Amino acid sequence: MKNSTKWGSAVTLATSLALLVASLSSGITSASAADPVTITFWGAYGNGGNSTQQDALNKELIPAFEAANPGITVKYVDVAYDSLLQKLTTSAAGDELPDLVRADLGWVPKFADLGVLVPLSSKMSDFKALAAKTYPGSLSTNFYKGKYYGLPLDTNTRVLISNSKALAAAGRTTPPKTFADLTTMATKLKGKKIALFADGGLGAWNISPWIWSGGGDITNAAQTKSTGYLNSAKNVATVQMLVNFYKQKLIPNLITGNKGAVGTSDGLPKGLYATIFDGPWMSGIWTGQYPKFKPIYSPLPAGPGGSISVVGGEDIVLTSSSKNQDAAMKFIRFTQSSQFQLAMVKTGQMTVIPALMKQEIATTPYYATFAAQLKTAKSRLAIPDGSKVDGILSTNLTQAFLGKTTVKNALTVAAAQIDYILAGGK
Repeated sequence: MKNSTKWGSAVTLATSLALLVASLSSGITSASAADPVTITFWGAYGNGGNSTQQDALNKELIPAFEAANPGITVKYVDVAYDSLLQKLTTSAAGDELPDLVRADLGWVPKFADLGVLVPLSSKMSDFKALAAKTYPGSLSTNFYKGKYYGLPLDTNTRVLISNSKALAAAGRTTPPKTFADLTTMATKLKGKKIALFADGGLGAWNISPWIWSGGGDITNAAQTKSTGYLNSAKNVATVQMLVNFYKQKLIPNLITGNKGAVGTSDGLPKGLYATIFDGPWMSGIWTGQYPKFKPIYSPLPAGPGGSISVVGGEDIVLTSSSKNQDAAMKFIRFTQSSQFQLAMVKTGQMTVIPALMKQEIATTPYYATFAAQLKTAKSRLAIPDGSKVDGILSTNLTQAFLGKTTVKNALTVAAAQIDYILAGGK
């Protein structure tokens, strides 16, 4: 009986201790869940002194998010765009990255390859639903080796922008709609000292719209092979068309790197160039520098592949070093909301959500052409060394424009060099 009582007392004591520990553990877990957290967010919203975007973020959007999510504080750190990539690279090496980054879309595969980003398509249960609401071309900039490492944050693209007086000199009242229209317009402009088209280079940002609209591509869909794609007959025909314009002095040598040539932002309003490809930011430049100039925005001239432009913009990514990933993902979801997107539209950005297009255009009417172009716009190669592809294209195509090699040979050499990059060569 004594033994029974002693055993019962021990059980009672053990049970009491277990309950006490459980109670303490529960209290700790509960307190931890309720503890305030701070998530850090790096970006370049204020780059170039753009206080409007930074003010919208700091004074309107972050406070709205914090009010709706008690206990979560967002600390935004503005870094000049030209310094941000280096800062991110250095911080990645030291495992000192912030929770969230507003990353140039070209940086996403680079940092995904380094293993410092969280694949949102695996981490966020509602990723597919959020992704489905964005422009496909913008979304694709986050795709790397079978996973998505971010979501589009803001976007842009290039469209054809024309000078009405230059069009009139070519006997046109409307911009060229097709490659054939361009060729006809070129004939009309010969000897009139007005360039048919001007651009500032021959990298992927510049040449991809021509290649895609011409029905070609730079690589296969899997981005594992360039030979047989970049040097295809379709691409040879498209680039040869441009080279022919260049030889006729209907494309200025700005495209081949002449730093003394008149830039597109001046050449178009001055009537030196009939058309250019450029983005929505040009309106603000011309309003200040050429207030009387009325640019005409239209889709890129369509070739055999249609009218297809290139995607620009930024994505939002979550770093693997973040210790507050759940809170950070709540902010990512907030950036995809109409509240966030439309507030940024008012500052000059374009929304990544096509369903918000009407409201966007109501705020900024000339965005209509850009929004329509974005429906089919594509991403440049989403690979870690995408910048090297720019150099390869520019170097080899410049030789063709200058008449130092054939278009076919230039594209074949470039394709082989891109193959090397795709295979992991440095």
